[in-house]
Amino acid sequence: MKIGMLTDSLPDLSFDAMLESAANLGIECLEFACGNWSTAPHIQLDRMLDSNDARREFLARIADHGLSISAMNCSGNPLFPGAEGARQHDVTIKTFRLARLLGVDRIVMMSGLPGGPGDANPNWITTDWPPECRSILQYQWDERIIPYWRDLVPVARDNGIRRICLELHGHQAVYNPRTLERLRNAVGDTVGANYDPSHPLWMGADPLAAVRALGDAVYYVHAKDTRIEPVPAGIDGVLETRPATEVAARSWNYVTLGFGHGEEWWRQFCAALRMVGYNDVLSIEHEDSLIDPIEGVRKSVELLRNVAYR
Repeated sequence: MKIGMLTDSLPDLSFDAMLESAANLGIECLEFACGNWSTAPHIQLDRMLDSNDARREFLARIADHGLSISAMNCSGNPLFPGAEGARQHDVTIKTFRLARLLGVDRIVMMSGLPGGPGDANPNWITTDWPPECRSILQYQWDERIIPYWRDLVPVARDNGIRRICLELHGHQAVYNPRTLERLRNAVGDTVGANYDPSHPLWMGADPLAAVRALGDAVYYVHAKDTRIEPVPAGIDGVLETRPATEVAARSWNYVTLGFGHGEEWWRQFCAALRMVGYNDVLSIEHEDSLIDPIEGVRKSVELLRNVAYR
């Protein structure tokens, strides 16, 4: 297994400073955020598409630091109703094109989430009651999600992309193994999972069991932890709408590796990955607001060195 990093983990550093820091921290490969929900601090998507010289320099500077590219990331919601969805779809297609030009065959993104009939905003259905929930969900899958992905997968293949790694994330149509299976049954196995255990942890799932259930549909892994805060969670449950900045009040928080689950849990997680044949990148995604990003990535690298199959 290789230790990687999503470049948004160090968003305040320049491109060169990010490369130098990543190399010094022991990172082996980088997942570049290209837009949509990311501000893409380390890549200029349009310039890279337009300039062969820019692409050549980009690759050379990465190689000069002993690093490689593990994936391109365009996570967002291209199924957002109206003009915003069209804008995010455009960034997605541009990311596919850039991946082809850079020789990258793996994309990390999310499934997207449409609205219901006539909605101006996405609608995440999480219960089967009241009865309209089921009809909205059927509309979303039959009229929006499956048609969109049936059109998108061939575009990915035309750009040399072998694996689209969907992050199983809340407020997305695909957020667990069951919904991923539903999409794969409809559009094929170009689509698989970017398994980030931090999301199922707050949704109440067991990542060790989920990885075993996903099997060879695990195409990529984000290394990020979640800590359930027992007192707020005990009072209100884990459906959390407080801002991420209100750390002390929230029922759960994203944390640096080891600050939610200890080294033994992460050792079991890596073992589960190996059991299903995954021997690829563990891409650190730092989103812990209580610790400096450099320190958070350093601690995460140290933990992964102790638990990953090397």
